Amino acid sequence: MPRYDFRTPRLFVAPALDPDTTIPLDRAQGNYLTNVLRLDSGDAVLVFNGRDGEWLARLQREGRKSVALAVVEATRQQHEPCDLHYLFAPLKHARLDYMVQKAVELGVSRLQPVTTRHTQAARVNVERMRANAIEAAEQCGILTIAETGDPLPLEKALDRLSEERVLIFCDEEADLRDPVRGLSDIARGAPLAVLIGPEGGFADDERSLLLKHPGVVRLALGPRILRADTAAVAALTLVQAVVGDWS
Repeated sequence: MPRYDFRTPRLFVAPALDPDTTIPLDRAQGNYLTNVLRLDSGDAVLVFNGRDGEWLARLQREGRKSVALAVVEATRQQHEPCDLHYLFAPLKHARLDYMVQKAVELGVSRLQPVTTRHTQAARVNVERMRANAIEAAEQCGILTIAETGDPLPLEKALDRLSEERVLIFCDEEADLRDPVRGLSDIARGAPLAVLIGPEGGFADDERSLLLKHPGVVRLALGPRILRADTAAVAALTLVQAVVGDWS
């Protein structure tokens, strides 16, 4: 496992990262570094943009409000993320925040809200999802930012999956009760999508649609009914351990 520097603050920035580049920070980022973390000129900050790896930078303060980062040197090279999409029926407020953060920590490369018959949340704040994805990446040493898709009806979300992407359909009504055995036939390194439905379950026609999808793997997550945010952690952990990038 790579050795990360978790003691130095990390910050996601949009511009390209090169030696001797100076990156001006917006008010929120400057306030976080100087007033929340109480950093001063010359203090170290690790920065990443999801494309150019991780870099060491030094804080620069110019006056009372102007804050910038002077990029010094690369600390970690960029790597390809696990090709793992997470499709989910949105939840409300704090539980959705939690689910997005944990999905990012577990290596998801795309977050795709999917509306179903029994979806609880009528609206999804995609910008808030992205902010949670960035915060999770900053805190956990992740070098890429998961893509965040706009909500799609289930049928459209399935249509947009490529034919080679394996769809892992987590269904409490699945006959196969051993999820590890259900995943064992998937080729390691294959592009994956994990689908977690709403807490009200899938309607019969939605389940039929999913079972007709090419390459679908249907499995249950053990003998107990899990809340959707718990099911997300359980399913993504299983997938990463059996066919993902944990081994």
